[in-house]
Amino acid sequence: MIELSGHDQELLDGRHGDAAALAMRILVRAAALLGAERLLDIESAHIDGCLYHGQASLDFVERLVASGGKVVVPTTLNVGSLDLIHPELFRGDSGTRSQAQRLMQAHIELGCASTFTCAPYQGPNRPRLGQQIAWAESNAIVFANSVLGARTNRYGDFMDLCAALTGRAPYCGLHVEANRHGQVVFALQDFPQAHGSRDIWFAALGLFAGARTGASIPVFSGLPADTTEDELKALGAACATTGAVGMFHAVGITPEAGTLEQALGRLPAADTITVTRAQLQRTRAGLSRAKLGDRLAAVSVGTPHFSLTEFDELLQLLEAATEKPCIDFYVNTSRYILWELEQSGKAARLHTRGITIVTDTCTYITPVMRQTTGLVMTNSGKWAHYAPANIGVEVAFGSLRECVGSACAGQLVLDDHD
Repeated sequence: MIELSGHDQELLDGRHGDAAALAMRILVRAAALLGAERLLDIESAHIDGCLYHGQASLDFVERLVASGGKVVVPTTLNVGSLDLIHPELFRGDSGTRSQAQRLMQAHIELGCASTFTCAPYQGPNRPRLGQQIAWAESNAIVFANSVLGARTNRYGDFMDLCAALTGRAPYCGLHVEANRHGQVVFALQDFPQAHGSRDIWFAALGLFAGARTGASIPVFSGLPADTTEDELKALGAACATTGAVGMFHAVGITPEAGTLEQALGRLPAADTITVTRAQLQRTRAGLSRAKLGDRLAAVSVGTPHFSLTEFDELLQLLEAATEKPCIDFYVNTSRYILWELEQSGKAARLHTRGITIVTDTCTYITPVMRQTTGLVMTNSGKWAHYAPANIGVEVAFGSLRECVGSACAGQLVLDDHD
């Protein structure tokens, strides 16, 4: 039996509208299935269901709109199926375009902010340490829990929206302090310390660890002390791609892992796995269907969405190159980041170097790329894992520096040490 507050009961009884009543019924039933004894207040939500997967998703959201539903906490939106800023990029059929646009618009009518990004943590209102939230989208969930120290379970369609409409979520899982301790330790032996092409190894580590962790919480020991937020982003996104990871700890880096003992909650680890660079090289090789000199069709980066810091690095690499990319080069990012790039003049500089900026969506889930036959290069573990099945391309997996070098050459180029 779920313990309900007076306000919860009012929501269930329909005193705050039919949409909130429906959302509350779903939440209460889900809480019972999850073993939660009560609900908790949340302070923000991030919604994954604005990506069009079929008529059912549109019907559900439009029912809420017709019932007068409005979100009651600040709510951001994940990527949709269209780039509404650059609609000319969409290469799908008109029926899908229409339905996808209706779905994105319906979420805005519910009061959600039109962010359309998988990286809401790059915006101006980031969750704080200990804040209770209800976020969906696998990388956003991992980042919020791990890097920011906020608290959310792995919410998906349509639980995230129900939480946003009621301001409530089941009190269980990663919302609970005792459930946030690490269980599986990944002890890194010779992880690359120098910057340059280091980004690829964070992605490879995440893919390796996610496949061995499942739904447990991994603890990484031995990452560089100067590990960046973008590198943690790549690590978490890859973990959540090959596993059901909702949180990780990086010893000495993330806020709930000052020491290994703290990360484990002063309990013994369920398992300790030693990770060598040779193992990470095998993981990387397992995703790449290319060899040196193979011709490329395109490059796609920004899965999760590119940050301002990553754009700065990309610009430096492009402007240091002797040639411009001779193949299509796509970068996925958010509207917020695009606005910052336009204000600083960097968007124009990127355009002159042959970069296509994609907002509101991502190239591995919607038909944006001009050429989807052949070999596409990425530095994203998530993109490399999902794109072959989603859009039918073959993948070359390399660092951002290698992506730029390969785009300029039109063929796969790797750093000497790789």
